Amino acid sequence: MEASVILPILKKKLAFLSGGKDRRSGLILTIPLCLEQTNMDELSVTLDYLLSIPSEKCKARGFTVIVDGRKSQWNVVKTVVLMLQNVVPAEVSLVCVVKPDEFWDKKVTHFCFWKEKDRLGFEVILVSANKLTRYIEPCQLTEDFGGSLTYDHMDWLNKRLVFEKFTKESTSLLDELALINNGSDKGNQQEKERSVDLNFLPSVDPETVLQTGHELLSELQQRRFNGSDGGVSWSPMDDELLAQPQVMKLLDSLREQYTRYQEVCRQRSKRTQLEEIQQKVMQVVNWLEGPGSEQLRAQWGIGDSIRASQALQQKHEEIESQHSEWFAVYVELNQQIAALLNAGDEEDLVELKSLQQQLSDVCYRQASQLEFRQNLLQAALEFHGVAQDLSQQLDGLLGMLCVDVAPADGASIQQTLKLLEEKLKSVDVGLQGLREKGQGLLDQISNQASWAYGKDVTIENKENVDHIQGVMEDMQLRKQRCEDMVDVRRLKMLQMVQLFKCEEDAAQSTYDYGRQLLQATVVLCQSLRCTSRSSGDTLPRLNRVWKQFTIASEERVHRLEMAIAFHSNAEKILQDCPEEPEAINDEEQFDEIEAVGKSLLDRLTVPVVYPDGTEQYFGSPSDMASTAEHIRDRMKLVSLKRQQLRHPEMMTTES
Repeated sequence: MEASVILPILKKKLAFLSGGKDRRSGLILTIPLCLEQTNMDELSVTLDYLLSIPSEKCKARGFTVIVDGRKSQWNVVKTVVLMLQNVVPAEVSLVCVVKPDEFWDKKVTHFCFWKEKDRLGFEVILVSANKLTRYIEPCQLTEDFGGSLTYDHMDWLNKRLVFEKFTKESTSLLDELALINNGSDKGNQQEKERSVDLNFLPSVDPETVLQTGHELLSELQQRRFNGSDGGVSWSPMDDELLAQPQVMKLLDSLREQYTRYQEVCRQRSKRTQLEEIQQKVMQVVNWLEGPGSEQLRAQWGIGDSIRASQALQQKHEEIESQHSEWFAVYVELNQQIAALLNAGDEEDLVELKSLQQQLSDVCYRQASQLEFRQNLLQAALEFHGVAQDLSQQLDGLLGMLCVDVAPADGASIQQTLKLLEEKLKSVDVGLQGLREKGQGLLDQISNQASWAYGKDVTIENKENVDHIQGVMEDMQLRKQRCEDMVDVRRLKMLQMVQLFKCEEDAAQSTYDYGRQLLQATVVLCQSLRCTSRSSGDTLPRLNRVWKQFTIASEERVHRLEMAIAFHSNAEKILQDCPEEPEAINDEEQFDEIEAVGKSLLDRLTVPVVYPDGTEQYFGSPSDMASTAEHIRDRMKLVSLKRQQLRHPEMMTTES
């Protein structure tokens, strides 16, 4: 019977074991009767429960029952005493009926218990509360009977509930742990053929039960000696009641089974973790060797242009992105395996190392394939980029060569020749770069052995090789054609340079030498099959230019002579030399300077007229205006000097 089942009855305190003992070390059972009618069935249940607590050894010493009738009627007391005969006849050795201060009517109490001792099986005495100490020590009596023993019924009931709950839970937990532990041992013997019991979990938390037990044991040990004023009083759950030793025994058994259970859980967790790792490893390996490798096998081309190579790179990045997710799983698994290896469980070391090696081999091999493919596509992209740039250079050079040349002079021809040479040199550099990129790409393709993708890639490699070699050969042919055209253009333009040189020399040399150069020019034009500016009209032009040059030179000399005369005479007058006063005072000299200056100004405004009626001015209008302004300034200074000489007083005033 459990206290929790009859908890409402026990709370009524119809009877209790205070922990006190009589002089024979028998336990004292107290039945406090009250004014209300006592339910005998509930009292019987309470007595049955209380008498089930002590051990058989303790029961053998007998009980002293105190029936407190001070607040009850005699017939109730009589009924209770008689009931003890049926409930605990063998255990009761003495019944002390505590009578009230005003004793029951003698007519009522004519029933003599001492005469019924043989029939009842125990002695019954009527005693007042203050006389109980004749039979029981005061320290073993509660305060209700003038004793010093402290008893709290609700505290005892709560502790009893905890004790019974702990006993029930711990006993059930021990059975469950034993079942799990024994099942684990059986599974180990059968080499991992584990029974269903291994998947069975305890119904309660072992840690909680152990904590409850320790707290209960601590409470029992503290309550063992809880007397006051140095007195000793015994709790109802001491060694005699088997509470403390039973709790200790249960705790010891629980610790033992729980330790084994923790080891079982650790082994189970390790095995589960190992199986999960093995499962994840196989998932990674199967994907990398399956779908992952298939993706790489399907991607073997390098593209035939920049755009095609970029599209292949984008596709490869998508493949790498999918692989990255599995590589992240690989890193996590590798860390878990390393942690298990550091744990030092020798029985799993071989299996763990095998899994780690298998996983690393597959991942590194796949990563190498991805890196190889990425490098190959990058090299292909660079190759196509160089090829495109070279093609554009060749197109530009060819376009320049296809345009007919119509240079204005030898300098423009030299500039065109220089540009052609620079473009041809740039093409040479581009072609050399294309060859280097192409050879590097071919070397990478040649290293693409069958192990790279798990199949023979000779056919695919041949297509890539043919494409690369075809691009380089095509660029070489285009470059050769451009070189041939450049050679022809160079020869033609050099002859044109010589032609323009002859024409320039003819225009700048003497008449006879110019005619000789013109004859050579005609021969060159015939060899070049071109029409020159000197064919037909060059000789008349030479005569006309020579005549114009002669007239212009004579006019230029005449003007310069007039300018020298004007400036030299003006300078003499303006210097005001004292040693030549007569020259300065000569009015005719002033008139001459003024006349020369006006004549010079008039000549500046008149152009040179050639025999064919054409006109030409010397210099630009701004230059002519500046020269005329300078002459006028000199004339003003001379006029001012003339006035000063006529009126000397002006010079004195100015001084």
